[in-house]
Amino acid sequence: MERILAKLKEFTGKQHIQLAERGNKAIKIALDLAKQLDKTTVLIPDQGGWLTYKKYPKKFDLEIKEVKTNQGLIDLDDLEKKADKNSILLTCSMQGYFAMDNIEEIFKICGKKGCILVNDVSGSIGTDAAKIGHLLIGSFGKWKPVNLEYGGFIATDDDKFYEDFDSSYFDDHMYDDLMAKFDELPKRLETFREKRKQILDDLQSFNVIHKDKDGINVVIGFKDDEIKQRIIDYCQEHGLEYTTCPRYIRVNEPAISIEVKRL
Repeated sequence: MERILAKLKEFTGKQHIQLAERGNKAIKIALDLAKQLDKTTVLIPDQGGWLTYKKYPKKFDLEIKEVKTNQGLIDLDDLEKKADKNSILLTCSMQGYFAMDNIEEIFKICGKKGCILVNDVSGSIGTDAAKIGHLLIGSFGKWKPVNLEYGGFIATDDDKFYEDFDSSYFDDHMYDDLMAKFDELPKRLETFREKRKQILDDLQSFNVIHKDKDGINVVIGFKDDEIKQRIIDYCQEHGLEYTTCPRYIRVNEPAISIEVKRL
């Protein structure tokens, strides 16, 4: 257990860590903490987020407001308008697993407005972006960088967010397997980077969304069925899994998301 917590403190830069049986459980813990602090509104990105961002706040009688994005990346001006002392922002530092957001500026705006930043680091774990926020949450689920297919966590430095964090929400029989996944993470991230670079090189003539941002997946917009089919043909030829957009968890426009994270 101590090795697990030490590794998560290294990944997150936070001192208080609580393991959970699912990443979604970590989201619920964060929302419950927000409710206890008399927050009334949850801000979420209008695309690029996770499915339960639109569902779970309702379980805590919290209002949901969407923040405008540029194809998943938070619109800082819109965030400035909507963030206040009654809100939390629930967002990913790597939106849709395909584009790293400007999480430092997002954190500054939230701090200035008295808004709690809940940074979902499921995709960004192992990077500096996974250390920024009042609360950090993450999943170790299937097709995540830490792909234990079980569990998640919540982390913070702030005592007022610290709710007797312990291991009661996590199966202790999974500790050794989780530690092994932590040890594999650097190599896994390097594999993602190499595959992403290859795809970007191969498809440089296509409309790759946020191609200059760090990411794992590659999302490519298309305007007609002929381009769509060419992208699909490439995926099939190279044994790459893909999903078709519009999808809230990627982008809300016609696109193919090449799911590098499923390697």
